[in-house]
Amino acid sequence: MERRQFLTAGAVGIAATSLAAPAIAQDKRQWKMVSAWPKNLPGPGVAAQTLADRITTLSGGRIEVKLYAAGEIVPGPGVFDAVSEGTAELYHAVPAYWGSKSKGILLFGSQPFGLTADEQFGWMVQGGGQALYDEMYGRFGIKPFLCGNSGPQWAGWFRNEINSAEDLKGLKFRTTGLASEMATKLGMAAEAMSGPAMFQALQTGALDAGEFIGPWTDSALGYYQVAKNYYWPGVGEPSSAEECGVNAQAYSDLPEDLQQVVAAACEGLYNQVWSEYVTKHAQALKSLVEEHDVKVRKLPDDVIASMGDAAVEVIDDLRQSDDELVVRITESFVAYRDLVGGYKTYSDNGQMNARASVLGF
Repeated sequence: MERRQFLTAGAVGIAATSLAAPAIAQDKRQWKMVSAWPKNLPGPGVAAQTLADRITTLSGGRIEVKLYAAGEIVPGPGVFDAVSEGTAELYHAVPAYWGSKSKGILLFGSQPFGLTADEQFGWMVQGGGQALYDEMYGRFGIKPFLCGNSGPQWAGWFRNEINSAEDLKGLKFRTTGLASEMATKLGMAAEAMSGPAMFQALQTGALDAGEFIGPWTDSALGYYQVAKNYYWPGVGEPSSAEECGVNAQAYSDLPEDLQQVVAAACEGLYNQVWSEYVTKHAQALKSLVEEHDVKVRKLPDDVIASMGDAAVEVIDDLRQSDDELVVRITESFVAYRDLVGGYKTYSDNGQMNARASVLGF
């Protein structure tokens, strides 16, 4: 109501406004979002802030979300538990960080030789993935949403060249999720650590190699300063979904319209985040090569073949889990991967191969 209208309203209007005001005030919530990322880290740190602002705006301020970077309330690896326990209402991270909770969780983020970014979202909304996602995270009192994707990740930064699968054995390598299980089967010493910690470990020699995300985020963290060999393709993570986990009780307590706001804010951000990664990765790679003398190298064919064999073993292990939910998640993932992958042989793959034959890319 305009101020002039309010001042000229009759007694009935004044009384109605007086009754409505406390209800509106009571409908406002202040939520804490904890993040696995440094503040404003290009890629996921930026996306986390965007999501916090988006929920606040779309809710008309009825949910005011304040973002806390990794370490401000809890360390990055602690955000899942913080939301599960109610210390914060929601978090921004990736499923690849929660394998200690259940191996089945890892499939919702990325899978070796698995789903691309559009396929991952398709599995969620068209292939039954969201119901399984809800069931798994429900065990921990969390309502999950995918809210972005980095697209294809890279094989990583290597201090020395890789010429064969034998060169991987004993290599100290930073990675996460199911990619770490694939690496272990190849004889690598897989280690999980934060992006900034990976830089220090590469610098001191505590790591021989490592992967984090892709050119945009990786260049911001300075990996090119300590390892010049940048390998592709990142078959360990053909895409990597970002997620928002919401405390299930806090979500349940919301009126239905605000539940829809949170869901729409997350799901509507997916393509925006993905397209930004693709664009910024392309720009950053050009800069890495032209300005920082980074050597872009393709993994040898025998390395990719060995990784493929290891990836098959990783999925087979999940299919033999004692947890029937993990088995159901795995079978759902495999069915959707095979269905859509078979179609893409003719659609996306066919188009990309045709373009490369004419334009060279």
